[in-house]
Amino acid sequence: MTMRFLFSVMAGLVVAAPALADTLTYKNSRFGTSITFPAEIFRQAMEPPENGDGMTWLSDDGASLAIYAFNNALMQTPEEFADTASEPAGREGFEVTYRRVKDNWVVLSGYVEGDIFYDRFEFGANDVIHAMLLRFPTDLKPKYEPYIADMGKSLKGP
Repeated sequence: MTMRFLFSVMAGLVVAAPALADTLTYKNSRFGTSITFPAEIFRQAMEPPENGDGMTWLSDDGASLAIYAFNNALMQTPEEFADTASEPAGREGFEVTYRRVKDNWVVLSGYVEGDIFYDRFEFGANDVIHAMLLRFPTDLKPKYEPYIADMGKSLKGP
């Protein structure tokens, strides 16, 4: 292998990798929900709700990221929760195209109101569900897709 070939391969790998954004780790004081996300993309924090259940951030290009938690008042299993959350319930253009249910988490993704959505729900201690709701315009899928897995995996709660 020549040095020139090795350099070309390495340069290709560097170009193919998504640029790492500065991150912010948010932790909710009421429920202990935490997540790490690209702070340089989601720069505008909205006013938190009075009940202190979470926060929402907006991007400059029309995306939104909501992080919150709530009590599992209906005592739903992840499967039951996924069934309920997959119903259109009056949401225009709502279509689930990806659904994954495990022992303590649910992921739903698809389309709603012309946007792509990615929702992750972690079933935590004390019957609390920790949630990440990401929405972005369909034409921005190449921009947001590289961040989804890391953001989803970073969603935690007690």
